[in-house]
Amino acid sequence: MLAQAIHKTPVGELFLVSDEHILLAAGFKGFKDLFGRMDSADQKREVKSVKSIPIISDLIKDYFDGDLTALGGIKVRQPGAEFSQEVWKAMRKIPIGKTWSYADLADRAGSPNAVRAVGTPCARKLIAPIIP
Repeated sequence: MLAQAIHKTPVGELFLVSDEHILLAAGFKGFKDLFGRMDSADQKREVKSVKSIPIISDLIKDYFDGDLTALGGIKVRQPGAEFSQEVWKAMRKIPIGKTWSYADLADRAGSPNAVRAVGTPCARKLIAPIIP
C-alpha cells in the first residue's frame, strides 16, 4: 500500500507519495499531477492518506529547519530509462548552494557527449525538490 501526505513548508504545501520509506513522488502541484506521472504499476496500487510519512517527513522538516543535508537521507525511486536514472543520481550529488551545467551532469552521469539529452530527465523528475 502506498502512503500519501501533505507536508506544509515555508514555500507551500509539498505533496508526497511513498512506498514505505521510499519516496516515489513529491511536488507542489498536487496528488493528481504526481499520480499521473508515476509508474503505471504504482498508479494502480491502493493509497492511504496519512498525516506524515515516517523518516521522509522528518527529513523534510529537518531540511526546512536548517539542516541542508537532510534531503540526502531520503531514499527515492521513480520510473525512467537507465540514462535518466544516472542523471538523477548525479543531480543528488550537486553540492548545496552550487549549480551544475548540463555538460557537468552529462559527464557525471557517464555520458559526456549527451549534454542535450540531460534536459529530458531534468524536466521529467518526479521527486522535486528532493532531486534538485
